[in-house]
Amino acid sequence: MTYGAGVDVGSTQTKAVIVDDAGGIVARALIATGANVTRAGEKAFLEACRAAGLPREAVGYVVGTGYGRYKVSFGDAQITEITCHARGAHALFPGTRTVIDMGGQDTKAIKVGPDGSVVDFSMNDKCAAGTGRFLTAAADVTGVGLDEIGPLSLAARTPVRLTSVCTVFVESDIMSYLAQRKTVEDILGGVHKAIAARTMSLVRRVGVEDEITFTGGVSRNVGMVRALEAVLGRPINVCDDGHFMGALGAALFALERARARGAALAGSPGRS
Repeated sequence: MTYGAGVDVGSTQTKAVIVDDAGGIVARALIATGANVTRAGEKAFLEACRAAGLPREAVGYVVGTGYGRYKVSFGDAQITEITCHARGAHALFPGTRTVIDMGGQDTKAIKVGPDGSVVDFSMNDKCAAGTGRFLTAAADVTGVGLDEIGPLSLAARTPVRLTSVCTVFVESDIMSYLAQRKTVEDILGGVHKAIAARTMSLVRRVGVEDEITFTGGVSRNVGMVRALEAVLGRPINVCDDGHFMGALGAALFALERARARGAALAGSPGRS
């Protein structure tokens, strides 16, 4: 059996996925990245190995991805998270032509070809507006748990209008609305609506094409899913492994390379 692993070192969380010969996920691991990026990558990989019941030597190839991919010192190669999210999304939803990846500190819109390759992309890599960090700030100010803000936003009757989606200024905006006795539901509804509108501007740069797949940690937020569907005017693909999509794509690339390495060794002189 040949195994491949992908380690996605993100700004806030590190994910690892191991796939088998058929490309099926056999194990996942998720940990906080923390200050030591190298240690986070190795810890996530080892946790995935333990979950799969495999010694690390059983994994034929490891690909690092994410902003800390070059810190995956034990890996065999590094591939950008844009390429890995496209590959992972296409593997789970073969009809995917647009990927929206929303993480802790950036958001990406990726145009995907029929084979899962990246055709074009756009991202807000200079500012955390409209990202998971923005949602975390909103949760902190309203005193609501991060896992609760999505469902609460769906109960909004009259979502507020935010003057800015800047993470630095969101606190003062929300406090102002709280002082005006606006409900937490309406405030969070406005927050999700503002992020969706900002994300739509990114998607327009690459072109909106069906099918659309939502990936990254924020894809677990049902309020964000519904807000994006509202601005896009169509349903989007979401799955339980959305958070692991980059690691999955990296693992699939790793599997391909592990097979190629095995074929090369099998065909080398002296082997029969």
